Amino acid sequence: MNDNEKRPAPPPLKTDEDAERFIDEADLTRYDLSHFRPMHFEFEKKTARVNMRLPEPLLRAVKAKAQTRGIPYQRLIREAIERALEDESS
Repeated sequence: MNDNEKRPAPPPLKTDEDAERFIDEADLTRYDLSHFRPMHFEFEKKTARVNMRLPEPLLRAVKAKAQTRGIPYQRLIREAIERALEDESS
């Protein structure tokens, strides 16, 4: 494929098995992967709990943002806390 030719997006992958098969079998250089973003996996076990009160509009906004990213809203809150701590230590 010539660099000037537009590359197609990868096909929709609905399951982990579909994704694994695609990665194993496809020539990824043929696809436009520019919209892909790094994925962070959480391996550490979560044993501590936090209970907090938030204004209802803030919680709705957090849930909406999490939904657009396709993640649970608790993970979005955890990521925000982690980013704030990283920024503080920089």
